[in-house]
Amino acid sequence: MTGHPPGPLWTGRASNRAQWLLAGAGVACIVLGIVLAVDSAWSSGMVPLVMSVVGCVAAGLLILYGTLAFVHVHVTVDAEAVEVRCGHVGLPRRRFAFTDIVSVVFLPRISPHEWGGWGLRWRPEKGTAVVVRSGMGLELKLESGKIFIVTVDDAENAVRVIRAHLRALAR
Repeated sequence: MTGHPPGPLWTGRASNRAQWLLAGAGVACIVLGIVLAVDSAWSSGMVPLVMSVVGCVAAGLLILYGTLAFVHVHVTVDAEAVEVRCGHVGLPRRRFAFTDIVSVVFLPRISPHEWGGWGLRWRPEKGTAVVVRSGMGLELKLESGKIFIVTVDDAENAVRVIRAHLRALAR
């Protein structure tokens, strides 16, 4: 044994190219704010101009982060946990130790409409979900009674790997 941690047991991801269009809207808001700041002939005073510039830039940054954070999701199953990372930076990030997972279920169809849209979602009657596109995913039932759902390609294999690991830990 070399002392290096073993590699992942399974990895998968899901992407949503439509999010790039929304990111473009965020960039457009930022550009509008910059154009207003640089080339503005507002006659109604400085305060409305500053409010408009700050509002456009802030809205653009929020839209940009909100969309780029959920362009894709990456799920990794290793010997200790299931980790879910979103976007290019990997935030938000959730890590679920196998000792906290009670069961896992394959979901053939997850829709953003049932969760109120794309992104990191929470619904008191359903739990928490990371939904980056319609399609397959998996559901983790946690020791706390909470549910966590994530859309990910090849979710059936992820469920098989997680179940096998949960059985091995139960022995």
